[in-house]
Amino acid sequence: MDKDNKTVLNKTKTKDDAQDFTTGSISSKMLKFMLPILGALILQAMYGAVDLMVVGKFGTTEGISGVATGSSIMNLVTFTMAALTTALTVVMGTYLGQKRPERIAQLLGSAVCFFAVLGIVVSILLLVFARPIAVLMQAPEEALELTITYIRICGGGFIFIVFYNFISSVFRGLGDSNKPLLFVGIACVVNIIGDLVLVAGLGLNTAGAAIATVMAQAVSVILSLFIIRKQKLPFTITRKHFRFTREINKFVGIGAPLALQEFLTNITFLALVAFINRLGVDASSGYGVAQKIQSFVMLIPSSIMQSMASFVAQNVGAGKEKRAKKAMHFGMVFGGAIGIFIAFAAFFYGDVISSAFSNDAAVIARSFEFLRGFAPEAIVTSILFSYMGYFNGHAKSLFVMIQSLAQSFLVRLPMSYIMSIQPDASLTGVGAAAPTATVFGIILCTIYYLNMQKKLTFED
Repeated sequence: MDKDNKTVLNKTKTKDDAQDFTTGSISSKMLKFMLPILGALILQAMYGAVDLMVVGKFGTTEGISGVATGSSIMNLVTFTMAALTTALTVVMGTYLGQKRPERIAQLLGSAVCFFAVLGIVVSILLLVFARPIAVLMQAPEEALELTITYIRICGGGFIFIVFYNFISSVFRGLGDSNKPLLFVGIACVVNIIGDLVLVAGLGLNTAGAAIATVMAQAVSVILSLFIIRKQKLPFTITRKHFRFTREINKFVGIGAPLALQEFLTNITFLALVAFINRLGVDASSGYGVAQKIQSFVMLIPSSIMQSMASFVAQNVGAGKEKRAKKAMHFGMVFGGAIGIFIAFAAFFYGDVISSAFSNDAAVIARSFEFLRGFAPEAIVTSILFSYMGYFNGHAKSLFVMIQSLAQSFLVRLPMSYIMSIQPDASLTGVGAAAPTATVFGIILCTIYYLNMQKKLTFED
């Protein structure tokens, strides 16, 4: 073997080893895989924050409310779809752990057909029912038309949002978290340019932010397809694979509970938006700002959960349960430690952070109110999301759905409503509903985890 061939072989082995989570240092491999995911989530959070920031600085207070309410509605369908694509990550990770890459081509071909149809259907529904949805959300009268415009524009380009999440999930399933980082980076740059041109330059307010969002997703998907064509993948996909097969049943069986969980959980978030919208445009806009800051607070827990599912799935497929448990414990400790510093910043300096999104003192004050109650979520969610990533890696998505719905409907939603109807209601109590519900979820997960370990011990 000549020198060049040896170099290529060594590079290939190094790449394969990096994407094999069944051997080596858990903390090292978890961090190497998680950091690009974290980077992608940071860019994703910036992507959403820039819309609100540019509208807040160059648009109107009503525009902030329109983007806040409209993006909450879009988050409902986007996160639901993203949860469904997460099932691909789990199934692909299992196939890789079992050394069966040949099954992946059939899986992905079927998934493309499935998500194309689903994306078109959702897009039509958003276009047709934008006004009733905005009215149901009790969007402030001054911001109603702006909210409707945002929903319709984003809904019209929803197919690009679907395949953006689909492509990212595929690469995470292959153990490659760098490509999703690249794709979201492309989207973030295009979105920033779009916002500055359409909102700051042309004064299109909410409509400009929505157009920039769709345009960014479209460019990201198109460029990612060109990048994928040049990649050497561990499977070969051809035209014959693009058809409906039984593989759909496999990932939908895992993904449906996750999607239903996201859908119903985000319904509670929409209800929260509706509760706050009744308090006036300042409260609505203030909560919209807090929501964007909240997305940054949740970065570490979210990256832990996403990486945990792939890490655990491979080890479960390889029969290495102890290694999967150690990964979960690492996620809890690592995320909780960083969460302490994030919670401190949100609790004591939330007003300073909020001022980056708006010049309106009333909006900043309302945002800070919410963040003071929400701050502990940065710590406790790392524990909960580590549990959820571990369970998802075991394809225990039904329990993940049940506990998420239990904490949302039994704790977060009732507490938020009660706090919002108090005389001279402060958003601090509404914000505190989130960490309270998360602690309840941790209790449920701990009980389920202990019972699960008894069964695994018995089976061994």
